[in-house]
Amino acid sequence: MIVRGINRGRLFVDEEDYLGFIARLSRLVEATKTRIFAWALLPNHFHLLMQTGRVPIGRVMARLLTGHAVTFNLRHRRSGKLYQNRFKSIICDEEEYLLELVRYIHLNPLRAGLVQGLEGLGRYPWCGHGVLMGRMEAPWQATDQVLARFGERVARARKGYEAFVTEGIRVGHRPELAGGGLLRSVGGVVEYIRRRRQGEEMLGDERILGDSGFVERVLKESEEWEDERSRKRRSLGVVGVIAWAAKHAGIDAGSVKGAGKVPAQCRARALACYWLVDSLGLPEVAAARHLQITQSAVSRSIARGREIVVRERIKLADR
Repeated sequence: MIVRGINRGRLFVDEEDYLGFIARLSRLVEATKTRIFAWALLPNHFHLLMQTGRVPIGRVMARLLTGHAVTFNLRHRRSGKLYQNRFKSIICDEEEYLLELVRYIHLNPLRAGLVQGLEGLGRYPWCGHGVLMGRMEAPWQATDQVLARFGERVARARKGYEAFVTEGIRVGHRPELAGGGLLRSVGGVVEYIRRRRQGEEMLGDERILGDSGFVERVLKESEEWEDERSRKRRSLGVVGVIAWAAKHAGIDAGSVKGAGKVPAQCRARALACYWLVDSLGLPEVAAARHLQITQSAVSRSIARGREIVVRERIKLADR
């Protein structure tokens, strides 16, 4: 993921901004079981290399970005948008591109001139390179999965990783890893599929990194996933989903809306939030409007709804 400040503005002004962002990220990673393989925070943008856990990456990013923006604006007495459009995302074939992206992301502070050489990069506190080298701590960073690719013993693995990063400095900038070009990612799959079916090509910032087989497999799975969502939207719609959630909670559909505290209401609301966002593809803000609750309440309810669905093996049936 690549997120930039609007009009090249700063996302981090002082140490408290950086620390607050990292604390929020660590809480989200733990709560959603998301893996972070690499990260780099720079004054006006940041990079994250993530692997989906219990919660879709888009939802994790929405919570991370919203929380940081609200805190940043309050601290620095500003208003308005903080980020430059939507974040850029690149889906990669883990085995082929994982290490390349780890290196690319961790070299960002050096390329930006914020540090000098590998020694300076190892001391830069807002990047995962120092964590992999054992100079800083970040328990939420998935260091084992990266170092294991360089050797079984930690000391040897760190030497191998350091040599790999050193080689990356010699190679220089890798534009194919930075986004841009033809759209090839699940992040923009709805619009991509729509235009592909109409015979159009689409330009964008998101891609899939991998061989042709990997690209075709991701697109095929994504197209099937979006077809299923479209079918649910046609057969059920928002009203149908709310009614189905109410039925499973043993209450009438009208009682699902609003911020009631009755257990049956909470159960129905959690199911409705989860199905509206996950199965129908509604944005959280739209689900909040339909259910007459806040977006933050929707985010919390989605997690509870998912737990109920998994634990009780409940399915959202068509009419």
